[in-house]
Amino acid sequence: MRAVADAPKKLTTWQSIQRSFTSWRLASVTLLSFPSGMPLGLVLTSIPFWMQQEGIDIKTIGWLQLAGLPYSFKFIWSPLMDRYAPPNARRRGWIAIFQVVLTLVCTAFAIEAGGPRVAMVAVLTFALSFASASQDIAIDAYAVEVLEPDERGAAVGARAAVYRVAMYLAGATLITASAHVGWRLSYAVIAVLFLATLVLTFFAAEPPAPAKPPVSLRAAVWDPFVGFFRHSNALQIAAFLFFYKLADNLAQALIRPFLGQMGFSADDIGLGTAVVGVFATLVGTFIGGVVTTGMGLGRALWLFGFVQILANAGYALLAQVGVNRPLMYAAMGVEAAASGMGAGAMGVLLLAITQKRFSATQFALFSSIFALGRTLSGPPAGVLADALGWRNFFLLTMPVGIPGLLLLHSFSPWGKWDIAPPPAEGEGGAVGEPRSLGNVIARGLAGAVLGTGVGYLVNATLAALKAVRAQKIPFNLAGGFDRLFHPPRPVDWVDVVSPPVLGLIIGFSVAAYLTARHGLRRAHPTA
Repeated sequence: MRAVADAPKKLTTWQSIQRSFTSWRLASVTLLSFPSGMPLGLVLTSIPFWMQQEGIDIKTIGWLQLAGLPYSFKFIWSPLMDRYAPPNARRRGWIAIFQVVLTLVCTAFAIEAGGPRVAMVAVLTFALSFASASQDIAIDAYAVEVLEPDERGAAVGARAAVYRVAMYLAGATLITASAHVGWRLSYAVIAVLFLATLVLTFFAAEPPAPAKPPVSLRAAVWDPFVGFFRHSNALQIAAFLFFYKLADNLAQALIRPFLGQMGFSADDIGLGTAVVGVFATLVGTFIGGVVTTGMGLGRALWLFGFVQILANAGYALLAQVGVNRPLMYAAMGVEAAASGMGAGAMGVLLLAITQKRFSATQFALFSSIFALGRTLSGPPAGVLADALGWRNFFLLTMPVGIPGLLLLHSFSPWGKWDIAPPPAEGEGGAVGEPRSLGNVIARGLAGAVLGTGVGYLVNATLAALKAVRAQKIPFNLAGGFDRLFHPPRPVDWVDVVSPPVLGLIIGFSVAAYLTARHGLRRAHPTA
């Protein structure tokens, strides 16, 4: 057993910053965020604007929004990228493959720009989204495997900044450029940028001891779940990923409508959200990530959890005072910075709890759980704001953050701050009465059915709440189900597809939890 004296000395925050910025590993992960951010700018901003400029009707452009589905469901095929990989460069090989695909797709966009066909643009947009989401899987998995613990904090903040710059370049900047040089040349330049990133991928740092891939596709799908649930606090951590930023998500869901109703001008709102908010978020994320390294992950999550909750008081004060530009910018800046700090610490947590062997699948799942709270916050926020008024609504968001802190206490108690790392292969193991295979399958199926039902119930409830807010009608759950299964917009089909996917994940999780915590009973035990 290693003596205490041999334990590595903990670095201070400043030492962590200095070490991080001399690391080629950190630089590789950070720079790879550039090709990761560009596709989202194309999908969300440039391509819809281009289609509008070409005279395509808005309903057809709405259908193009379905091309963004791969970003929401990328965890479905992430096990394939854990199981299979190009030789000699498990993660960088996948990154390079999808960068080639992105180059070809953008080249096709440049060719199509002379006379775009809607069907071809739809196919290319979906291909762009799929390749982009797949590249993100590989880059996130690469970050998990290559970064040292004291580099994670700086990496989170730096990645967020570079990603945002790339998204803005391929979005708003590309639209401006197209007015001067045309769409063909604009898309060609983006294709060249994707091609250039192949050089970075080729020379990026390789993990010193790359994790071995799963031995089979079944293991690539099944073992990430079992491996996570071997963590003694797996359930608390999974719930924490959802609840930690729930208060923040509720407040952010209605910032623009709130400011508009308060009487602020479009210029005020644009400056506050696009300049003050974005800058404060990036600074907060960077500070949150870097400080987390020196302070310790558990302590940082506690600190930024409280800061996130208290920051919403600025909006409550603004609702009480009325139109006051300095107060508005201050409230937005403080809240955005606090949100960024929490996101920075959470980014470090995601890197820390992901097992390297299953980094593609587990990181994709964890990040999806983390994003779920933001997705579900909008409709309840609108109903609550209508019922309570703006000041009381923002005050209410503050105690909503308490469940996240209670969950944090369960695996990182106040005053102790430690967070147990994910169990290594072979660690963890059964602690309860073994279950038969039939019992595990039956409970997994029950979990899948229940999860699907709950998913549809939640989506129907949210649809009914949207109607309450938009149409000022009484709450009608039956009407919510009707709206759910007769979606008014193409993108709303996501709400129809997502509950079965959620049910499948829950069913897998139930079966994996029983296997991890109890083990499987042999059908024919030997003497």
